[in-house]
Amino acid sequence: MVNLVNLESVSKSYGVRPLLDGVSLGVAEGDRIGVVGLNGGGKTTLLEVLAGVAPADSGRVSRVNGLRMAVVTQRTELPEGSTVGEVVLAEFGAEHEWAADARVRSIVDGLGISALGLDTPTGSLSGGERRRVALAAALVAELDLVVLDEPTNHLDIEGVRWLADHLLARRIAVVVVTHDRWFLDTVCGRTWEVVGGKVEQYEGGYADWVFARAERARLAATMEEKRRNLARKELAWLQRGAKARTSKPRYRIEAAEALISDVPPPRDSVELLSFARRRLGKTVIELEDVTLNVGERTLVDSETWRIGPGDRVGLVGVNGSGKSTLLRLLAGEREPDAGRRKQGLTVRLAHLRQELDDLPGRMRVLEAVEDVAARVVLGKQELSASQLAEKLGFPPARQWTPVEDLSGGERRRLQLVRLLMAEPNVLLLDEPTNDLDIDTLQQLEDLLDSWPGTLVVVSHDRYLIERVCDTVVGLLGDKQITHLPGGIEQYLARRDVHQGHAGTPAGTAKAAAAKNSAAERRAASKELAKLERRLGVLDGKETKLHDALAAAATDPQRLMELNTELKSVRAEKDEVESKWLEISETVE
Repeated sequence: MVNLVNLESVSKSYGVRPLLDGVSLGVAEGDRIGVVGLNGGGKTTLLEVLAGVAPADSGRVSRVNGLRMAVVTQRTELPEGSTVGEVVLAEFGAEHEWAADARVRSIVDGLGISALGLDTPTGSLSGGERRRVALAAALVAELDLVVLDEPTNHLDIEGVRWLADHLLARRIAVVVVTHDRWFLDTVCGRTWEVVGGKVEQYEGGYADWVFARAERARLAATMEEKRRNLARKELAWLQRGAKARTSKPRYRIEAAEALISDVPPPRDSVELLSFARRRLGKTVIELEDVTLNVGERTLVDSETWRIGPGDRVGLVGVNGSGKSTLLRLLAGEREPDAGRRKQGLTVRLAHLRQELDDLPGRMRVLEAVEDVAARVVLGKQELSASQLAEKLGFPPARQWTPVEDLSGGERRRLQLVRLLMAEPNVLLLDEPTNDLDIDTLQQLEDLLDSWPGTLVVVSHDRYLIERVCDTVVGLLGDKQITHLPGGIEQYLARRDVHQGHAGTPAGTAKAAAAKNSAAERRAASKELAKLERRLGVLDGKETKLHDALAAAATDPQRLMELNTELKSVRAEKDEVESKWLEISETVE
């Protein structure tokens, strides 16, 4: 398979800090690679060097001749004085040219470009809308490779699903930085972790990376205890929560299950509910016969919604459906247009808004946290201000940075730390995953696991909602707050029905395709089971051969025979595993 891009001994520094140090790797045709790592650790730098946006300080970056590549980073700019249509459809001379192309129509609709208006000046767009326009402009082209930096940040749940489906259908090479773990698992077949100037490479998506990291932590006795425990806890969630997402063969799943056999469930719901009732009483927040308008549009009409002690609710809906407005109503920051809001006497409410609150700019980070409290009890955990700040992405050295020198993402994280330091018993979170890397997300989820209060989360990160919430409600455009016992999958199914009814010819074609697809999946599942059995046999043979080699240490002739047999077993094992991975994509 041809490598489209190669990095050989590449180094890149900003100031005295090396972000890439002697990195060698390649992107082959059809690779789908997710890039993970701590914020500020070099993920964006790796993408920019790989794509040629930034030069390497040393080493060599080579690209295959005629490479068709598109790049969308957080620094991508749109042309001054342009319109949305001019940017996205620059290659097309007239409307009928792009409208006749099903792929281009899908991009324009799937990323909400048509809703923005093709004649809209790009200068009037918000930051999130500009990012969507840049992404659409990249995807309409014929491509061999697309390089994306946080493409899911400004998409709703449907947009994230559409982008995943689109990239899988295109079969182009993808290198993507994202903290959206569902997206990583759905799209990516390989994972690069940027850590300490190096790039560690793993097969598989997020679940496989978590398994590899937990296994590495188990074997490396010198790794700090808290990182090991978090990795094992996250692995326990992946194995016990919704369907296991790992793409590893069954014998590797069994190894993962053994690794986390002593890890308790992420949270004790009965204990937390009991604690929440003692702290909050019966009444938390109740909306009675409420109507909520924005301008001339009615978001909610005569709805009653009671949120009780210990409820953990995910609130979903398309961009612009009114989720943030409803959250402000729950917070008491705006009045309903009709009906009434009732709040319990013992409620201590905290609201993480998308907008940045005023922060004490002249204080340092730790001082700004200690200004709220010196220590905090979150469930069974008691933490100092410094410990909580570190959990949410401020290492000790960074805690002495003046608040006024923080980036926008760091200021938002500081806002979250200060909210939690106040020990609220009702927490409203509006897109809390923005600006959090995966490690910090795991830390936040770990805190929320033992948090005995009421929680309402608005997020496009479906993994987070499935991970920390027990129920899901949606704003589906029908002026109601709809309970969705089937969670995100039910929400997406409802949206699909709303957008295209099954009774249409298109719906009939989809049903036929689904039937064929189901038959193919059944056949593939049988083949997978057969291959897994063979892998188990080969695994046993390999173990016995290792034992035999140890026993034959003084017999050179026997050692040569055993070594030849071991090479043969390993070659067959590699071949079977490659076939397993190929067929598993069909099942998924």
